[in-house]
Amino acid sequence: MSPENHQPPAAEAVETSTAHHLSIPPCLTQNEFNELHPFVTQFHSYHLTPSRCSSLLAQRIHAPLAVVWSVVRWFDKPQMYKHFIKNCTVSDGFTMAVGSTRAVDVISGLPAATSTERLDVMDDERYVMGFTVIGGEHRLRNYQAVTTVHGVVGGGGGGEGVVETVVLESYVVDVPEGNTEEDTRLFADTVVKLNLQKLGAVSEAAVGGGR
Repeated sequence: MSPENHQPPAAEAVETSTAHHLSIPPCLTQNEFNELHPFVTQFHSYHLTPSRCSSLLAQRIHAPLAVVWSVVRWFDKPQMYKHFIKNCTVSDGFTMAVGSTRAVDVISGLPAATSTERLDVMDDERYVMGFTVIGGEHRLRNYQAVTTVHGVVGGGGGGEGVVETVVLESYVVDVPEGNTEEDTRLFADTVVKLNLQKLGAVSEAAVGGGR
C-alpha cells in the first residue's frame, strides 16, 4: 500500500470516570460526605465518553430511613413521588425482581411521552435501587440511574447527634445530537431535583409532616 493511500485508524472515544466522589452535594456537610464516600464510589460511579454526561444529587429528608426507602422501592408506582409521571403499568404477575420492567406515561408539556424502564438493582439490605431506560418516546437515551438511601448523624438542621435520612441519586445519559452536555445535565438535574423534593414531602407527610 502506498503512503498516500494509507488511512490512519479512526480515533476511539476516550473513556473517563465520573468524579462524584470528589464533589460534595450542597445539602451535605463534609463529615456526612466522608461517611457516604464509600457508597458514592461503589454505586454512583460511571464510565463516560464525550457523548455522555452524569450527575449526583442529594436530598436531606426529616423522616426515618425505613419510611423513605418504602417509597423509593416502589418500582411499580414511581408516580408516588416522581412529578412528571402520569401513570405506570406493569405486566400481569409482576414481581419486584431484577429484570422486571415498567411502562410509564409522561405528563404533557415535556419533551417526552412514554418510557420503558428495567429494574437493575433492588437491594433491601443496603437500600439501593437502580433502573435503566430501555425504550419509549423521550430525549433521555440510555438513561441509567441509581438511588441509595442512608441514615446520617445530623448536622444539617435536625440537630447534632440526630439521625436523619439522606437520599443520593445519580444518573448517566447520552447527550442528544444537537444538544450540549450542559443543556442535557441541566434538564436531567431539574427533573431529579424535583423528584427528590417530592420524595421528601411524601416521606415527611407519612410521619406526620416531619419535625
